[in-house]
Amino acid sequence: MATAAPASAAALPVPYVIAAGAAPSILAPNSAPPGADDWTCRPSAAHPRPVVLVPGTFENARFNWDSLAPLLKNNGYCVFAINYGDNGLTGSPIKSVGPVANSAAELAAFIDRVLAATGAAKVDLVGHSQGGMMPRYYLKFLGGAPKVNALVGLAPSNHGTTLDGLTTLEDALGTLGFSNFLFGTVCDACVDQADGSPFMTNLNAGGDTVPGVSYTVVSTRYDLVATPYTSQQLSGPDVTNIVLQDQCALDFAGHVRVAFDPIALTDVLNALDPAHPRPVPCLYIPPSI
Repeated sequence: MATAAPASAAALPVPYVIAAGAAPSILAPNSAPPGADDWTCRPSAAHPRPVVLVPGTFENARFNWDSLAPLLKNNGYCVFAINYGDNGLTGSPIKSVGPVANSAAELAAFIDRVLAATGAAKVDLVGHSQGGMMPRYYLKFLGGAPKVNALVGLAPSNHGTTLDGLTTLEDALGTLGFSNFLFGTVCDACVDQADGSPFMTNLNAGGDTVPGVSYTVVSTRYDLVATPYTSQQLSGPDVTNIVLQDQCALDFAGHVRVAFDPIALTDVLNALDPAHPRPVPCLYIPPSI
């Protein structure tokens, strides 16, 4: 029997550590992060929309959402996490490298599957890096807006980034054991995300947002990947731009660390349930990529 995701269920561990999901993401790159992809889950009245998690460039869902997926599940959400853009290398831990428009079409099909399984009318989206930007193509060009209530971007590449930023990301993930795969991977998404690319120009022409969807952007001044960090911010109605250091000067998180940062993830919870905001903690988060 399908059941809702009760907040009173046994809590899953929430490791706010980048390395926690690294090994399982290599050994089982197509596996779901803890708490995600229970296709029998039915949303509760308190959280009527399932949350779809969208990873960033070079990342897979198992790695990227090792903290947020169990946190959302513990808070009573139905959680789903997509892998996309593997350019046909299904068994590789390197995902999210295909052309962004093609990846948006994959997201469209995944959201339709989530809505059909859960019976929900809309989803909420949370994405990191490319995963915070790519859904905007789905909303703007693929008819996704009526199916989405909110898009929350963690360090999203909304207006592109520099080649240096993408190289920094590649090097950083190489230290987690991905380098052998990276050197043999063609990254169409990197070309699309370059500052001033035809893709980015088309995506942002005519405005950043579409009506009917709320947008939240969480960024860090110490981002060395989606640069400058101010390029992540959106303009338009129903937009909230958050800079982590405006909330807590002790937070030195970089681009990758944002997805594992308890301060940023509290912002996510508040964006998904603005009627019940919780205090945002101020903790020392050491410098990291």
